[in-house]
Amino acid sequence: MELLTVENLCKVYGKGENEVRAVDNVSFSVPQGQMAAIIGSSGSGKSTLLHMIGAVDRPTSGRILLDGQDVFQQNNRELAIFRRRQVGLIYQFYNLIPVLTAEENIMLPLLMDGRKPDQKHLDEILEMLGLTQRRDHLPSQMSGGQQQRVSIGRAIFTSPQVILADEPTGNLDSKNTAEIMELFRRSNRELKQTILIITHDEDIAEQCDRVITLRDGKIISDVTKNAPEEAERNEI
Repeated sequence: MELLTVENLCKVYGKGENEVRAVDNVSFSVPQGQMAAIIGSSGSGKSTLLHMIGAVDRPTSGRILLDGQDVFQQNNRELAIFRRRQVGLIYQFYNLIPVLTAEENIMLPLLMDGRKPDQKHLDEILEMLGLTQRRDHLPSQMSGGQQQRVSIGRAIFTSPQVILADEPTGNLDSKNTAEIMELFRRSNRELKQTILIITHDEDIAEQCDRVITLRDGKIISDVTKNAPEEAERNEI
């Protein structure tokens, strides 16, 4: 089942001689439960693409469908609700609220949505993330790896349809990177999360089911590794 479909997506900045096509007619789909990496050098358009999928930025043209819903047919209020409920965003620099504890940061999207947190579910997430003993700590009292775990907890706590991670290990050492990737795999296996990871690190990409490569805003390669009989290998 295709959960996410991107159709002829474009993002253009400027006009005339100053026009820059950050994302140039990109199309692909992601089935439920897949963990995919989108890779490319700096300026390839991968972060711009992720931000449009997460409804943080609007495309110039094209469509994004999530579970059959045309994301940008919604008004601004509906898009805000969409971001809180249907996507989980994870960034390289964590984006935690410094005056909130680990537990409060994880619960924040649910509280902003006016919903009551499930304490048992919160305890399970904290245990999975190895943060049970850090639940009352502020971000300044935690290491970078622990802060990124809180960021992941915030993204998965509301059980969104898709997790979007933008260079989630870019600010971490190799030990913490390995631990964060294991958390993504657990989230993918145990919580059946569909995950898109933006990265420039080919070692990270190799741990995913699928690797989509961007160059100059275009897809130049799309390889599904764990199902070789169905793999797309389009080298342009």
